[in-house]
Amino acid sequence: MRYIARNILLLNGERRRATVQTDLFLVRTVAKKAMELLSAIDNFLWSYPVAGLLLLAGAYYTVCLGFPQIRHFTRLLPTVLKGQKTKDGSVSGFSAFCATVGGQVGTGSLVGVASALAAGGPGAMFWMWVTALLGMAISFGEAVLGQVFRLKGEDGNYYGGAPYYMKQGLHNEVLATLYAITTVFAVGFCIAMIQNNSISSAVVEVVPVPKIIPGLFVGGIAALIVMGGVRRITDTASAIVPFMAGAYILITIAIVVMNMGQVPAMLADIFSSAFTGRAAAGGAVGYTMQQAFRNGVARGLFSNDAGNGGASAMHASAVVKHPGDQGLAAMLGTFITTILICSCTGFSILLTGAVSSGKDGINLVQAAFAATLGNAGNWIVLIAMILFGFTTLIADIFYGEASIRYLFKNDTERVVMGYKILAVVIVVMGSVLSLPLLWTLVDLCAAFLVFFNLVPLIALFSHVKHVLKDYDTQLRDGNKEPEWKENQI
Repeated sequence: MRYIARNILLLNGERRRATVQTDLFLVRTVAKKAMELLSAIDNFLWSYPVAGLLLLAGAYYTVCLGFPQIRHFTRLLPTVLKGQKTKDGSVSGFSAFCATVGGQVGTGSLVGVASALAAGGPGAMFWMWVTALLGMAISFGEAVLGQVFRLKGEDGNYYGGAPYYMKQGLHNEVLATLYAITTVFAVGFCIAMIQNNSISSAVVEVVPVPKIIPGLFVGGIAALIVMGGVRRITDTASAIVPFMAGAYILITIAIVVMNMGQVPAMLADIFSSAFTGRAAAGGAVGYTMQQAFRNGVARGLFSNDAGNGGASAMHASAVVKHPGDQGLAAMLGTFITTILICSCTGFSILLTGAVSSGKDGINLVQAAFAATLGNAGNWIVLIAMILFGFTTLIADIFYGEASIRYLFKNDTERVVMGYKILAVVIVVMGSVLSLPLLWTLVDLCAAFLVFFNLVPLIALFSHVKHVLKDYDTQLRDGNKEPEWKENQI
C-alpha cells in the first residue's frame, strides 16, 4: 500500500509540474505574440504615417514662419546666455534650456543613435538630420505655445506644456486629457526607465555587478532631486549639462580626427543609404531605405522631442521677457542634441566599424569608443551615459509631473508626491527590463503623442506666427531685448 501511495504522490507531482510547465509555456507564447503584434503596429506607424506627418508639419512651420532656424541662427546662443539669472529666484530661461537639453540629450543622443544605426544603417543619420532641421521650427512653436498658455502653480512656479495649450488654446479638454495620460505613461515612466536601463547596462559592461545595483543607486539619487521640485531639477541640469555636452563633443571630435581618412567614405555612405538602402554583401548587414527612414525619424524625434510636445513643459516654466526668447532656446536645444551630439555619436560608431559588431544600445557606443581609445573608451561612455541619462531621467519625471498637475486639480501636491514615488520605483524596475520591449512601448506612445500634439500645433499656428512677428518687429525697431505684453493674445 505504501508503494502504491508513493507512486500516486509521485504521479500527482509530475502532473502538477507538467501543468505548471504548460501554463508557463502558454504565458510565454501569449507574451511573444503580444510583443510581435505591438512591434508590427509600431513599425507600421513609424514607417510612414507618423514620420511623414511629422516632417510635413516641420516643413509647414519652417516655410510659413520664414525659416526662423536660419534667420535667427546667430541669435540662438546669445539669447540663451543672456537669460542666465532672474531677480526673484524663479526658473530662468537658461536653466530651463539646460534642463530641456538635459532631457533631450540623454539616451536619445547615445542609445537612440546606436539603435537607429543598428536597425536602419548609415542612412538613418541623414533622416535624423532632416528631422532636426525641420524640427527646430516645431520646437520654436511648442516653446512659444507653452509660454503663452501656461498657468502659475500654488508653489509660485509656472506650469504649462501641451495639455495646457490644448485646453487653454483649443478648448479641447478631451484631447488634453488623452495627451496628459499618455505623457505620464510614456515619458514619466517608460522613457525614464530607458534612461536607467541604459545607465545600468553601461555600468555592468565595465563593472561585474547585477544591473539592479546601479539601478537602485540611480533611483535613489533621482528621488532626492525630483522631490525638490522644478527649481532643483533646473539647477542640477544647469550645473551638469554645459560641462557634459562640451566634454563629450571634444572627445568624439578626437575620435573623428583619428579616423579622418575614412570620413569622405562615411559621408557618402550616409547619403547614398538614405535613399537607396544598402544590400548585404561580404558579411555586411543589409538595410532598406524604409528602415533608414523609419529609424532615423523615430530616433531623431526621441533625441530632441520636436513634435511630441514634451519639452514645452520645461520651456513653459521659464521666466523670460518674450516667448520668442524661449522659442529660440528651444531651437538651439534641438540643434545641439541632434545635429551636434547625435552626429558625434553616429560618426564614432560608423568610423570605427562598430556597427557591425552585433551590439546594440549603449554597449554599441562603448564598442565604438573602445575601438579607438581602448578600455578607457568604455569608461568615458559610462560616465557620459550616467550624466546624460540622469539629467534626462529627472526631466522625464518632471514632464510626467506637469501632466499630473493638469489631470488632478484637487489635492494636487499629495497626488504629485505619490506620482514621484511611483515613478522612482518604476525607474528602478526599468534597469532590469528588456531594452527592445521598452523601445517598442516608447515608440508606440510617442506615435500617439505626435498625433495628439500635431492638432494644436496646426490649429494654433496663428498664435505662434503672431509671437514671432511681434518679436521680429521689435528687433527691426532697434529693441535688442523684445518684451511681451501678457494680454497680447
